Amino acid sequence: MTLIADQAPPAAVRPRTGSDFAELGRRINEAGLMARRPAYYVIRFALMAAVFVGGWTAFALIGDSWLQMFTAVFMALVSTQVAFLGHDLAHRQVIRSRATSERLGWFTGNLANGMGYGWWNDKHNRHHANPNHEELDPDVSPGLFVWSKRQAGFAQGITTWFGKYQAELFFPILTLEGLNLNWSGVKSVLKPGLKNRGWEALFLAIHWAAYLSALFIVLSPGKAIVFILVHKAVWGLYMGSVFAPNHKGMPTFVGETELDFLRKQVLTSRNVKGGWFTNFALGGLNYQIEHHLFPAMPSVNLAKAQPIVEEFCMEKNIPYHATGLIQSWREALTELHAHGEPLRNPQPVKAA
Repeated sequence: MTLIADQAPPAAVRPRTGSDFAELGRRINEAGLMARRPAYYVIRFALMAAVFVGGWTAFALIGDSWLQMFTAVFMALVSTQVAFLGHDLAHRQVIRSRATSERLGWFTGNLANGMGYGWWNDKHNRHHANPNHEELDPDVSPGLFVWSKRQAGFAQGITTWFGKYQAELFFPILTLEGLNLNWSGVKSVLKPGLKNRGWEALFLAIHWAAYLSALFIVLSPGKAIVFILVHKAVWGLYMGSVFAPNHKGMPTFVGETELDFLRKQVLTSRNVKGGWFTNFALGGLNYQIEHHLFPAMPSVNLAKAQPIVEEFCMEKNIPYHATGLIQSWREALTELHAHGEPLRNPQPVKAA
């Protein structure tokens, strides 16, 4: 669903006078949910560091065996959990200091995962500022996928074919997302303009030197290459499966909108319901509505904020969408299929 600039939002979600978000913010602050959780993050970082080091230690002990493909899958899961910590750092959920958060981000991003922290942080901030805005949110900019029927109207090149089957190809293409993140990080340090470019390049260089050396020293060349492919494919699939349900299939926007901050964030986000395992597996990002409204809130507090935000949205007659994980994927794929319809069945051009 795309809302064009001159289209007013539905009556139920028209902006009210005054700041509804300020009122919601007061309730959240009164509940103490914006307070930092240092003990929680110390434990979480320590546990993840132990699992990360333990995983690579096991890799060295197992040696040159095809059993290492299980290690590749395990380390892909660990890589995603480390990336979640980098996400929390980027939003300064862990430490208030921007500079310290950034330096720690080089460890969780560049060093641990070979992913450019500065490049990703800039991209992610632009997404948060204008979620699902086709002209301002890089996550819905035209590429292989078309995120609306409007984008399908001016698709060119491989997108005209890929867009026809994008729903069927969405999850398979996510297996390349890990490599895409790595390559984007490398590209970001190869051109001028990136803040702290030298440090980012250094940490990336250390990552790739250590990663490739470990693989090709312990494994035969063939097994090493398969390990890389399995590790990066599972990492990309896991990352994409977590982030895709958050916004895909929700309304997109073009041009200026009449929506205020509160409604813009709520209407473009989808929560994924579940218990403690869902919270862990999705890194707290299943509370996407609350995260977008309060990005600096520690992720461990999002579950407590959820009923407050949902109740407030009900009071203000703001649609609040939450569903199960499988249903969230189904909704995203259904919308992708619908957006590809103009490419599957193009309308003939009428003669003048």
